[in-house]
Amino acid sequence: MAVYDLFNGDADGICALTQLRNAEPVDSVLVTGVKRDIQLMDKLTVTAKDKITVLDVSLDKNRTGLLKALEAGADVFYVDHHFAGDIPDSPQLTTLINTAADVCTSILVNKHLQGQFVEWAITGAFGDNLKTSARALAKPLGLADEQLSSLENLGIYINYNGYGSDLEDLHFTPEALYREVSEHASPFGFINEAKPSFEKLENGYVSDMAAASNLQAEFANKSVAAFLLPNEAWARRVSGVYSNDLANNSPDRAHAVLTVKANGNYLISIRAPLNNKTGADELCRQFPTGGGRSAAAGVNDLPADQLSLFIDTFSDFYGSSQ
Repeated sequence: MAVYDLFNGDADGICALTQLRNAEPVDSVLVTGVKRDIQLMDKLTVTAKDKITVLDVSLDKNRTGLLKALEAGADVFYVDHHFAGDIPDSPQLTTLINTAADVCTSILVNKHLQGQFVEWAITGAFGDNLKTSARALAKPLGLADEQLSSLENLGIYINYNGYGSDLEDLHFTPEALYREVSEHASPFGFINEAKPSFEKLENGYVSDMAAASNLQAEFANKSVAAFLLPNEAWARRVSGVYSNDLANNSPDRAHAVLTVKANGNYLISIRAPLNNKTGADELCRQFPTGGGRSAAAGVNDLPADQLSLFIDTFSDFYGSSQ
């Protein structure tokens, strides 16, 4: 019997698995990748009685691999907050799926574990830009403002590290970063005891965000704004957290960050308005490689000749031009 842990390479996936494996240590095969590498079930070849945990990747995008695993006799524990579609009915499948805009996988795992490692859940929620949810989780802990800021920054840095076109773009592979952070029952342990790794994340984030700070919108009105990033490693790394910053700074507006890919197409990150966190997944699913959740979604490979179509669709979806 083999044990597999499949998880998104962003903060939510890493923090969710960190909670689970601090609560239930197990020697597992780790399957992950860059943020947009989400069809993780397709990477498995399983047999009867194998145990699979899947965290923070859409069931709908993993349906084929999931059905194959269930047919092979594997047991699957699936926790997620992205669009799932129809959930298979199988005694071998246990799901914790909630697509509400104020929920992430780390929060679902925290509830499942009855708050055993809530500081990691707070970190994961901050990484997913769910600031209100993170602060609500933190309130009973009575953390000092400096402590709460430390968890917020760590969540942002871990999330930032997951973005890139391939593993070579990242400061740490998600697997390596998970192995390092999961040694600590509390994120403060990682911050204080793994200073070289924490500082590498922090310095990379600060440098890349500085490079993005002077970007001007390619298209903007009162409802939406679209920004174009070049085909450079720093731009690929910063696309997700930069999108979150734009959303935080203009909460009534939807934002699209488009990064030019090596093939000339576009990788797109969408953030719904923070004051109306709906529709991002619906918008992105109109394009073949699109998906995500209601508050934040993306398109993995928009053909270059569809750029104008995307901008028009994005603008029309969230409101006519002002």
